[in-house]
Amino acid sequence: MSSAVLAILILALLLGATLLTPILARVGLRRFAHLPAILAFGASAVLALNILADVYANGPAGPTPGLSLDLASTYPFIDLNLKDQPTTWFQAGRLKVTFSLAIDPLSAILLATVTFVATWIALFSAGYMHGEDGYARYFTIMALFVLCMCLLVLADNFFLLLAGWEGVGLCSYLLVGYYYAKPSAAAAARKAFLVTRLGDVGFVLGIFLLWSAGGYHTDLSAIFEHLAKNPASHGTLTAACLLLFCGAVGKSAQLPLYVWLPDAMEGPTPVSALIHAATMVTAGVYLLARCSPIFVQVPYVQAYVCVTGGLTALLAAFIALTQTDLKRVLAYSTVSQLGFMFMALGTAGAITPSIAVAAAIFHLFTHAFFKALLFLGSGSVMHAMGGVIDMRKFAGLRKLLPVTHATFLVGCAALAGLPLLSGFWSKDQILDSLHHAGEHALHYRFVFIFVFGVALLTAGMTAFYTFRAYFLTFWGTERVPEEAGHHAHESPRVMLVPLVVLAIGALFAGLAVEQLTKHGFSKFLAKTPAIQQANRSYEAAHVVRAQSSPHFNWSVAGMGTAAAFLGLAGAFALFRKGELADLPAGMKPVHALSLNKVYVDEIYQGLVVKPVEFAATGSRQFDGVLDSLARLISYIPRLFAALLRPLQNGLVQFYALGMVLGLTVFALFVVFKVSR
Repeated sequence: MSSAVLAILILALLLGATLLTPILARVGLRRFAHLPAILAFGASAVLALNILADVYANGPAGPTPGLSLDLASTYPFIDLNLKDQPTTWFQAGRLKVTFSLAIDPLSAILLATVTFVATWIALFSAGYMHGEDGYARYFTIMALFVLCMCLLVLADNFFLLLAGWEGVGLCSYLLVGYYYAKPSAAAAARKAFLVTRLGDVGFVLGIFLLWSAGGYHTDLSAIFEHLAKNPASHGTLTAACLLLFCGAVGKSAQLPLYVWLPDAMEGPTPVSALIHAATMVTAGVYLLARCSPIFVQVPYVQAYVCVTGGLTALLAAFIALTQTDLKRVLAYSTVSQLGFMFMALGTAGAITPSIAVAAAIFHLFTHAFFKALLFLGSGSVMHAMGGVIDMRKFAGLRKLLPVTHATFLVGCAALAGLPLLSGFWSKDQILDSLHHAGEHALHYRFVFIFVFGVALLTAGMTAFYTFRAYFLTFWGTERVPEEAGHHAHESPRVMLVPLVVLAIGALFAGLAVEQLTKHGFSKFLAKTPAIQQANRSYEAAHVVRAQSSPHFNWSVAGMGTAAAFLGLAGAFALFRKGELADLPAGMKPVHALSLNKVYVDEIYQGLVVKPVEFAATGSRQFDGVLDSLARLISYIPRLFAALLRPLQNGLVQFYALGMVLGLTVFALFVVFKVSR
């Protein structure tokens, strides 16, 4: 069976789970509502791994030409087959949108990552969400979420990609606001939806700009091919790339639109794992990787992407240093790690694009394992602590929660980038990309040197805040909050198995990719047609090729590892007793700045929210004035009508009397006139 058909089967399985789950709830089988999602995710993961193996062995299948359902055969046999021409989804004038999918290394890697990680998150959810109201609603939205993400990853058409893009946005709104009766959850859902919509405005404008510049094509492959043969103006490409980057900034929570992601913790913990590890926030990274043929032609936009990623990573890491909510620490960690991915993407064009994109996608891949593990681990802690997640209220849980402790430690070590764990390999590739860009870039070399320093500093801060959370939660004297009662215990097996599986991935996934591809992950990813086009554009620009073949840079890895161990040592020195340490007086202003999230929310409130509220209030008052004026004008003819209305009362005798009176007046007038 071809990879294209397997991809369609994955979408069909996920759609089936989305439709079947509410049906089970309606027929009284609510307790089995998790089964369609888990089975569909698991089967999709197996199919996705088959697609990945096929693409690895045989190369990309390219865009699927289209699908048809042959109903001419004898009923009830239905034959699914590929057509020679793309299937038209809809058409309006020059705008023709096809249903075409791309089966290549980039989409195959993302598809396998999304479905595999989602499978274990769904299994964990079956235990974590047990007994919750809206159990079937949760798994219905979750299945739709994964369906939209897979559609986004597989799409070879901008509008098909946009459908998946907006689908994950809708599902995140519904899942973040799952506890909709809770005001803070409802507010967080609105914030996530509205902030990401700001970026999406730019994304949609960028799509239409590329549509007009790309020969009125909507398929990504066709646009890239057209622009390669008929280059657009530099200004058009710059505007298109900046607009696409707006969408990526919103979805992947980069400066200045990162503020929605920390508040998204109001949803159930498995939702956080799904959003942060494998679905919504990775969409922006994927978009820039897929559109690398365009971005590589505008080096100053690439430099801007790199700087944005660096500043986002640094700011989020700084805020995470002092947070007391365990899930919020992990949320800011996600923002920071996404910044690392954008740093790598920003070096494309300064070095061979396939190497830069591979560094970002490799980190996205490893990050999915250890970030899902850490969020599910925090969910296990929350489950045992009676819903409490404030690290000031518990400590010393390593003996009470032995499996959670061991797996959480693995996740922390991987996130910190300690040697030989998954995060170590992918973090080194990002640092190496920045290092080579700083040495060999023809343009903006100082930018990459600066961002490399920022990345090293952030790597040390990452190890510090990660192990700070670990020591505060699991070390020191055992302390359990009142909400947990006397029943605090390890999570059930259905929640522990996903932790163990993801911990194995956090331990070995990075090393396995390095060895299985023989240090050629970037060579494998370079088989993606879009990245091949980016490489050709890079070579045509006669840029000095900085690192023509990938290799492991021990000196850069040594610097990154030294930064990680310094951060770990600092966290151990301050928090090994499981308690918050007293700070010197000189550090308290910096501590307050970090604890209050650099007052970014307050700045937004003062510079954006309040002025908009004031303008909205003024508009409402002005609208009231206009409405009153319109009513006053309309009242004038009503007043005259009220004066004349008694003359038309519908009574015949009144009309007769009127006629008599009229004739009398007329007669008197005539008589009086004649007598004179």
